Amino acid sequence: MATYQENFFTRGPSPLARVTFFSLIAIAVMIADHRFQALDVVRFGVTTALNPIEQVIAWPARGLTTLTRYFRDQDALISENKALDEKILALAADGQRAQLIAAEHKHVSALHEANNRFQREGVIAEIIRDARNPFARKIIINRGMSDAIKPGAVVIDGLGVVGQVTNLGATSAEVTLITEKDQSVPVMIVRNGLRAVAAGNGREGLIEMPFMPVATDILVGDALVTSGIDGVYPAGLSVGTVTVVDKNPAFSFARIVALPTSAPNHHRFVKVLLAPVIAGKRATNYPVSDVVASDGASSAKDKAGSSRDANREAKLEAKRALRQDAR
Repeated sequence: MATYQENFFTRGPSPLARVTFFSLIAIAVMIADHRFQALDVVRFGVTTALNPIEQVIAWPARGLTTLTRYFRDQDALISENKALDEKILALAADGQRAQLIAAEHKHVSALHEANNRFQREGVIAEIIRDARNPFARKIIINRGMSDAIKPGAVVIDGLGVVGQVTNLGATSAEVTLITEKDQSVPVMIVRNGLRAVAAGNGREGLIEMPFMPVATDILVGDALVTSGIDGVYPAGLSVGTVTVVDKNPAFSFARIVALPTSAPNHHRFVKVLLAPVIAGKRATNYPVSDVVASDGASSAKDKAGSSRDANREAKLEAKRALRQDAR
């Protein structure tokens, strides 16, 4: 019976012979590749086979880089958007202020033009609030006795007559609008020179011309300006435009309504016309209005009280006559 017996020592080329053999083969391959490009096809195939493996190995690093860049760009974009939003808000506020300043500049320029047209010195004042009484047609301005303003001074805007100073303080004044009830202005119709008295109705913010006969030559659209005969309002200031002319033969007087030219509710600034300077002193010949300052106005009020009461009584009598005619 034969038995299998392994060789105790493995026989083969020595390590030096192997190194020499493979070194010669490697040198031959390098020479062939260098001189004849014999391994280009092999190199191309190996590169093509290893490319997916390289992509898979490089994916974690590339993904981490991309994710880091994404969050960094996101933070930068959020910061930039926030800065742009703040800049937009700042520019919007500046733009609105610029529009307001432009509108106020235009209005103040109109006030100066009106002042030059009527050759009256004036003080520009800002409307700080309306009167405390919501039913009164009055405003409060930030100019007063310290600015040489006197009771009864005329207040205008860039369009026409606003009203009259009726109450005066040291640094502020109360202005009664021409649309206030019992506030009257001597007017003249530009078209035919007819003079009349316009009074506010106090309710609708309009102006009425009471006690005008039915045959009076007044038409819708007629422009009303101050006549200047009272010595208070300079002649030629725009007052309003006639909008209603009701000539009912059944009544003794016509109903004439005008829309005021001025619009104090639409702007912030007005101009207070000062009395002219005569012989180096400012004239104080303004008639005292219904509401006067406590200092230095009592004597003028006593002088004007009787005439004012008479006018009121005449108006009341005329109104009673109208009511009786209507009945």
